[in-house]
Amino acid sequence: MKQQFETKSKRILDLMIHSIYTNKEIFLRELISNASDALDKRYLSILQGEGEDEGVSRSDLKIQLKLDEEKRIIEIIDNGIGMSKEDMEDNLGVIAESGSLNFKNLNESDEISIIGQFGVGFYSAFMVAKKVEVISKKQGHDAYRWVSEGSDGYELFEDDKEDIGSIIRLYLKDDEEDGDSFGLYADQYYVQELVEKYSNYIKYPIVLDMRKTRAASDDPEDTEVETYYEHTTLNSMIPIWEKDRADLKDEDYINFYKDQHYGFDEPLSWVHLNAEGLINYRAILYIPSKTPFDFYTKDYKAGLELYSNGVMIMEKNEDLIPDYLAFVKGVVDSEDISLNISREMLQNDRRMQTIAKNIERRVLGELRRLLKEDREKYIEFYENFGTSLKAAIYTSYGQKRDLADLLVFKTSKSEDYKSLDEYVENLDEGQDSILYAAGKSYESIDKNPALAKLKESGKEIIYLLEDIDEFMIKMLNIYKDLPIKSAFDEEIEEDSRELDETEKENRKSLFEKMKSYLGEEVVEVKETSRLDKDAAILVSRGDFSIEMEKTFSNQPDAPAIKADKVLEINPNHKIFDMLMTALSENDQEKLEKLSKILYDQARLIVGLAIEDVVAYTNAVMDLIK
Repeated sequence: MKQQFETKSKRILDLMIHSIYTNKEIFLRELISNASDALDKRYLSILQGEGEDEGVSRSDLKIQLKLDEEKRIIEIIDNGIGMSKEDMEDNLGVIAESGSLNFKNLNESDEISIIGQFGVGFYSAFMVAKKVEVISKKQGHDAYRWVSEGSDGYELFEDDKEDIGSIIRLYLKDDEEDGDSFGLYADQYYVQELVEKYSNYIKYPIVLDMRKTRAASDDPEDTEVETYYEHTTLNSMIPIWEKDRADLKDEDYINFYKDQHYGFDEPLSWVHLNAEGLINYRAILYIPSKTPFDFYTKDYKAGLELYSNGVMIMEKNEDLIPDYLAFVKGVVDSEDISLNISREMLQNDRRMQTIAKNIERRVLGELRRLLKEDREKYIEFYENFGTSLKAAIYTSYGQKRDLADLLVFKTSKSEDYKSLDEYVENLDEGQDSILYAAGKSYESIDKNPALAKLKESGKEIIYLLEDIDEFMIKMLNIYKDLPIKSAFDEEIEEDSRELDETEKENRKSLFEKMKSYLGEEVVEVKETSRLDKDAAILVSRGDFSIEMEKTFSNQPDAPAIKADKVLEINPNHKIFDMLMTALSENDQEKLEKLSKILYDQARLIVGLAIEDVVAYTNAVMDLIK
């Protein structure tokens, strides 16, 4: 006689089939996990010498899959603890009653790790099956068969099964037009793929007699083939992260990286964690040697693989790794994380946060080790992923100051990368700040006339070569109590020569005239002592620099923000004498022409375009004449 699910159970079943699980293929993961739980329970009874298990060893325990593609039937068979009639009524007749959870609470043992904790995983079968049968026999009890077609209820029958264990038999739904193809779940290769994806590290063998073909005879001219079945273990059982580090070689880690399809490259480095204490977890974390092709696009999916007792819960868990370490690949396995009812998502609790913080700390520790002990590898990493570290400092408004010691730069003294620590250790005597210069290339910065005297004096200048660098360094602002300043900032020094009052007034008048010709293009024209052979240079005033202006101008939707520019004139250059002569002769036309030529030349030196190239060229030609 058909028995009805409890009213609440009907609602839960309907919710579970249509809402709780977002991915139908995980039904196999859930049923295999339940089978693994049943094997755990039987293994405990073997250890305790209970019942009829004399002569049965752990090696006898397994999970078998049977597929009938033509009849669209799947069977998941285990020789675990089995269920009595009462167990079926209690655990299958009332949804969300978890025998596994109760068992775990009663049996604390290192040998036992119960995967299923909610009692609803079994019902995920109804996402793909129109009918489900459970045939089971428990030690000392008769065998029974539980049959259900969904929320309308279930039936219980006696069965002639003789062996201890359970068979879960699924009759797959009909394929939907322009929808799900449920027959796919009886395809041996697809099932093999699902086992490898979700249940590869279940600690009992998951076996399937896979259908194969071979030549019917040894005669090379005979083209006939025959079908045979090969007993195949689909899972590897022992995950690499469960193994002792001392037993693993570099090639083991590299092969796992490739097997998990973390990248086509070989990993640059890796960290193997085994944390035991208030929170238990194991992890293997990889630092790739190459940048994924989509890494700096919105399509890139970051996150670590998350397992619970060897069962994959999530392919990409973003909560385990901060955004700026999105390049890290790897796996985390923990029995202590809090899963939601579908085991597809995690409860956001302190344990997850603690694991994430520890992972972040260990990855940064590995990067610092590479920087110190293997500079070549670190530079390879930095050239691929250094932008991520810089972005973290910038977007945190400088709060991520602990990342500053991982920054490396080329400098005015060497094209080899140098850390901020190394820069500070070798500061020129009397240098009380960290100097930087931003530009598009090492060569363009190094040739900038505004740096000539600084370099001649022995001061070292950090060269910022990426668009984000100057934004980031301004957020950092200070390192080891030393202020960080731009070598291009407006200079406040005047010419060191003593000038009489008349000369001072004449110069003041000259610069005011030049400013009037240039209008709002500059905020001031003034003299400078920073130049040697060059006539003029443009520098910025305030926090928004000329390099920042150039960066913004290259962004399609960025606001048109301009740096406040100061035109600095070298009073020791012969063109300065020409300016003063034009002023004394009241030659306004020549003075204006010279002012605009100097301004345009200064723009070219700092990499800014000239708004009217024709006018600039004509002005230069007029002077040549």
